Amino acid sequence: MTRTDNGFSATRRLVLQGAGAVALVGLGNLPFGLTQAFAANDKYPEEAFKQKTEADAIKSLYGRTAEASDKVKMDAPEIAENGAVVPVSVSTTLADVTSISFLVAENPVALVASYKIPAGTMPNVANRIKMAKTSNVIVVVEAGGKLYSATKEVKVTVGGCGG
Repeated sequence: MTRTDNGFSATRRLVLQGAGAVALVGLGNLPFGLTQAFAANDKYPEEAFKQKTEADAIKSLYGRTAEASDKVKMDAPEIAENGAVVPVSVSTTLADVTSISFLVAENPVALVASYKIPAGTMPNVANRIKMAKTSNVIVVVEAGGKLYSATKEVKVTVGGCGG
């Protein structure tokens, strides 16, 4: 608790609540079209995040399969010492990228993360993912209405999904 010269005492929680309120008020001033764009986001892909295999997750998320492409560049370690925090990133030179998804074949649930990429955004995503054990990491990029992928095996010494 902090006491100021005017006798007002402020806790960290009170300060953070005030900052949050100011941020929410600021959102009310967004242009109408921009607030509609936020409201019109696609529905959360709940079923895709329940799938046990990468093929089922990709089918649930996109409705079709992906083809391997050298235009999708994935950076992941050869060996991950801790499966709880495996750094993975992807970039691509493909045009009109609308989504990027990360999957781990041997995880209890294959789909790890899925990102919608707004138009005009550089299609580069980095994340730290959890891996239960040594497995293929698959990145799927949706661009121009087609699916492209890259795959890399990552060896895990200590599992990050409770293993």
